[in-house]
Amino acid sequence: MDAVHRDHAEVEDRVPCNKEMGLRNMPSKTWNANVDWVPAANLTADLDAWTRLLGLHDDTELAHAEPQTLRYCLSHLPARLVTPARRRIVKISSTWPWKHAFLTCWQRLCALPAPT
Repeated sequence: MDAVHRDHAEVEDRVPCNKEMGLRNMPSKTWNANVDWVPAANLTADLDAWTRLLGLHDDTELAHAEPQTLRYCLSHLPARLVTPARRRIVKISSTWPWKHAFLTCWQRLCALPAPT
């Protein structure tokens, strides 16, 4: 009984995350306009969950952070994209506290094998 309750509690923990990823604010009051919004919001929540699982699993601060905190730390990265000699280089501010967390997550996600 305890194992069933723990599994259900984990699912219930993702419900506020899905609401914060876009299911709380539908663009319209009619279902026909929201048909494309629901899969996009669910895809966003899935990407958030997989990023945490595969890229941030050992970061104690960001692995269980709220979606708003994760967006602030990783998505609002102060960086510039420069292209010298036809190469793309991302220059990240050295004072950003989550620079190493972002780079570690990025390297882990890029090292994943391509889907077959």
